[in-house]
Amino acid sequence: MASRNLNKVILIGNLTRDPVATNREWVTQGEKKQSVDFHNIVAWNKLAEICGQLLKKGTKVYVEGRLQTRDWTGDDGKKRYKTEVIIDDMIILSPKKDGVEGEEETSEEDFVTGSTTGEEINLDDIDLGDLDSSN
Repeated sequence: MASRNLNKVILIGNLTRDPVATNREWVTQGEKKQSVDFHNIVAWNKLAEICGQLLKKGTKVYVEGRLQTRDWTGDDGKKRYKTEVIIDDMIILSPKKDGVEGEEETSEEDFVTGSTTGEEINLDDIDLGDLDSSN
């Protein structure tokens, strides 16, 4: 039996600077607690261009990709590690601003997407009959 592996990251959060921030909330002994995590995001090629042009601090985004850890030796001789999310898809979730006070309602047309494939996928065109359900 073949071994299966999965390296998939899906995040929805707000841009701070380079990282994306996500919030977690929970209740401990009746007290509401909150924590913020910052995720370093990396985009390449056309998706990087799209992100650079359209994303600003505070923008809410959906990103999808994989984790990658880099290592290097610092000037002090110690080994360093950095884990990043390498994205291959991004959707802007913040509503468009019209230049006037307030924000418009979000519609399906307001979502801006980026993909490394650059093509739109119509789910009706996918033949699911060839899938092996025994796995």
